[in-house]
Amino acid sequence: MEGTLLLGVSGPIVLVVVVLVLVALVMLAVLGKYLNLWIQCYTTRAGIGLFDLIGMSLRKVNPTVIVRVKIMAIKAGLTADTGLLEAHYLAGGNVPNVIRALIAANRAGIELDYSRATAIDLAGRDVFDAVQTSVTPRVIDCPDPTKGRTTIDAVAKDGIQVKAKARVTVRANMDRLIGGATQETIIARVGEGIVTTIGSAENFKAVLENPDLISQMVLSKGLDAGTAYEILSIDIADVDVGENIGAKLQADQAEADKRVAQARAEERRAMAVANEQEMKAKTQENRAKVVLAEAEIPKAISEAFRAGHLGVMDYYRLKNIQADTGMRDSIGRSTEGPQGPAGGSKQT
Repeated sequence: MEGTLLLGVSGPIVLVVVVLVLVALVMLAVLGKYLNLWIQCYTTRAGIGLFDLIGMSLRKVNPTVIVRVKIMAIKAGLTADTGLLEAHYLAGGNVPNVIRALIAANRAGIELDYSRATAIDLAGRDVFDAVQTSVTPRVIDCPDPTKGRTTIDAVAKDGIQVKAKARVTVRANMDRLIGGATQETIIARVGEGIVTTIGSAENFKAVLENPDLISQMVLSKGLDAGTAYEILSIDIADVDVGENIGAKLQADQAEADKRVAQARAEERRAMAVANEQEMKAKTQENRAKVVLAEAEIPKAISEAFRAGHLGVMDYYRLKNIQADTGMRDSIGRSTEGPQGPAGGSKQT
């Protein structure tokens, strides 16, 4: 009976032990996941507790990123609020890049706070690269060789083409980084300024003799207004002479004028040919009228005979005149043999 009682008591005890073991295993699994991060926070005085790490996971925040970033900021002598770091992470920002930018700006003596750095990052700009560009100015080739062009081509007043290549030294302007134009705008503005300066030169020799005039005139235009950069200098790396565009344009114009003149001459020739054909048609029409009129002559002679207005001698005299006229026409049209005398009229 005592054995039965022992068995009845040991059943619940075993169940409790199993539950406690399972709870311990779960806690060990949780501690195993966050224990390393918590130890790092504790030893570096990052101020992030174990339950804070668990809460980050529940909020879909990567605790490893937050811990490493905050430790990096503390070691660099900066203060970083854990809640602000989580908020920027949840907003889709690049938290490590922002902290690196703040550290670089602090070391370089550039005024940059956390709110501006996060705003720049969320605007799609690389804030760390902007800080580096502020510390170490960047050189931009104008034109951009990756776009397929290596020189900026312009024509001086004498019609000679001048090819130039410039290098623009810029520094990031942190105040205009949000909403400011990118380096593509700088390249376009500098290219426009070079074309304008070369185009206003009297001849290509003036450009070749003083290429620094181009950089001075372009730099004086304030091309960095509204951009995220500050132009420090514009240097002309290369200047070369191209084609004689003026002569080429004149030759093309002369060729075009020649074609226009040929077209007009052809138009006049076509009109002359059409006029000639029209005159031929009128000649044929008049000949047809003459033939019709001649066909009425025998009828008129017959009517004259019947009416008694024409005698036999008159008729023969008319025939004699017609024969004489026909002979003269045949002699005038003949092109072979000696020409005979005009000949007289045959008398009957």
